[in-house]
Amino acid sequence: MSGPDFEKVPLIPAIAQDAASGKVLMMAYMNEAAYAETVSTRRVCYYSRSRKKLWRKGEESGNVQHLKRLFYDCDADTILVQVEQVGGAACHEGYESCFFREVEPATGAFRVVGERVFDPEEVYE
Repeated sequence: MSGPDFEKVPLIPAIAQDAASGKVLMMAYMNEAAYAETVSTRRVCYYSRSRKKLWRKGEESGNVQHLKRLFYDCDADTILVQVEQVGGAACHEGYESCFFREVEPATGAFRVVGERVFDPEEVYE
């Protein structure tokens, strides 16, 4: 096998991780076209399930992801992209990471553990 198996799974989960810090930034999906574009341009591209089209990370916000390293798992059905996150925020809500809510296992309550890098109302119209 020479890469992710898009015949088995047309939309493959793609985890974005900051290449320098190791922090998990987000999870999205790639189809074969998004994967090919990511590899050829070294700018991370995903497939937007809601918009049903390719989504070039940062096309609206300017917070692009430059590919540093790319891995796929043993089953060839999950991708890990290690990236340089431009602009400091991967999350459309303005946070560095989409995983900015920490859940207390005993109660199920959550708290915000990140700080906003930008105000989404000022970036997205």
